[in-house]
Amino acid sequence: MYWTYTAGDMRATASSTCSGGESQDPELLRRLLRAKDKMDAASHEAWPVQRLARVSGVSEAHFARSFKQAFGVPPHRYLLTRRIERASALLRDTELPITEIAFQTGWESLGTFGRTFRDITGESPSAVRARARAAAHELGRVPACIVSAAHRPDLTIAVSEKRRRAADDINDASQSKEMQ
Repeated sequence: MYWTYTAGDMRATASSTCSGGESQDPELLRRLLRAKDKMDAASHEAWPVQRLARVSGVSEAHFARSFKQAFGVPPHRYLLTRRIERASALLRDTELPITEIAFQTGWESLGTFGRTFRDITGESPSAVRARARAAAHELGRVPACIVSAAHRPDLTIAVSEKRRRAADDINDASQSKEMQ
């Protein structure tokens, strides 16, 4: 898979290939990019696969499969990444209350926002804000685009899978203590 980076945004080129070596249709890639651009422009909105498929002009199953093949992540995980990225920027750059940031970035529940944010970034929203304020004077000389790229969340596995692994680690640790 060949990638180009434009303004900190992953874009698949027309020469992208799937793991089997077959090339994706450039017209399909344009349609997928159209849906991805819509998600980027309005990441605070609900973007079920049905709506994204309609924007792309393909079936839901074909859209979901092709999106993951082209961009390396499923549509929902991509949307989560964009929402957390936007929330991190708002936490860093504004004085808005965390509740307001949660709702502005598309979360319907403050609890879900906080839990998902912590699962993805490893820190609570308030901890991210405190760390950003403490480090603000050190980052004054670094271009904003570099700072944004460095703070982009990395969602290589699903949030639910992260939670399951963390629960397994806790269970394994408690079982080890019981055996001793």
